[in-house]
Amino acid sequence: MEFVTTGDGSKTLYHAAVGEHYHSTHGALQESKHVFLQSGMVYFLNLYGRQDCSILEVGFGTGLNFLMTADYAAEHHVTVDYCGIEAFPLPQETVAATGYGDFVGDDVWERFCAAYPQALEEQVALGSELTLTIAPQKVLDFVSEKQFDVIYFDAFAAVHQPEMWNDETLAHVCQFLKPGGVFVTYAITGNLKRSMKALGFKIEKAPGAPGKREMLRAVKV
Repeated sequence: MEFVTTGDGSKTLYHAAVGEHYHSTHGALQESKHVFLQSGMVYFLNLYGRQDCSILEVGFGTGLNFLMTADYAAEHHVTVDYCGIEAFPLPQETVAATGYGDFVGDDVWERFCAAYPQALEEQVALGSELTLTIAPQKVLDFVSEKQFDVIYFDAFAAVHQPEMWNDETLAHVCQFLKPGGVFVTYAITGNLKRSMKALGFKIEKAPGAPGKREMLRAVKV
């Protein structure tokens, strides 16, 4: 895999075996903030007037979505319990080489880099208001007694990994979302909308990140 500089100056990784980048080449940082942080967690917090949130991410990857979330949480005093699912965790050296420390507070970056190996084995506290767990397994193998407030669905695109977007996978993931919880992803297709409706979600076409006109946000009824 090799690093690529995206349109907003932040880096992403190109996964040659999959044939896709981990983040939008129009702007990795912009996409993460817009799709997952603002349209996901911040939307949830504002919707319910909350200052705490539990998040399940499908496709932890480089950790960019976690870092954007953790940095916002630190600045706004939000308590976050974060769990990422990643079938193929990146080496610690690769994560450290992303340069994402330039876009978050020093404490957030340093604690994340230090805690990353342990988080692949157990839940780690990165301060009094933030915990991180990374489940190093395929999504259909993931089990949890927890119910989450928000799902960040950041799998590779359906054209490259259709199995991540089928009814079985979506149903498996969404069972871990609380009623009233928010599901967000960068994609929006007819098949995805039909699947989410069938799972009992109220769906919304939300404005997309740069390079995409629309994205999907759905609330579990």
